[in-house]
Amino acid sequence: MSTLLLGRWDSGGNLVIEESHQIEDGDQAAADTLVDEQDNENNDAWAGEFDVDRHRDAVQRAYEEYVAHEGTRLIDEAEGHEPLTDFD
Repeated sequence: MSTLLLGRWDSGGNLVIEESHQIEDGDQAAADTLVDEQDNENNDAWAGEFDVDRHRDAVQRAYEEYVAHEGTRLIDEAEGHEPLTDFD
């Protein structure tokens, strides 16, 4: 299983996670369907698929790969998980 996170970049450059879905590894059709349903009026939508089974692990990976080195935050509105910020 993989975890697909859907969210958006807010006006402050923070990544806001709004949804989390479990999909079969490599199921591009399922991922595409979920991403296509995402509201993207402001072109600020974001999606990331991570090869982990748990939401919290996907949030941590999203933080490490997309946010940590940008000086912004990851805000998890889907489940409220706070990523570890000192992972080096």
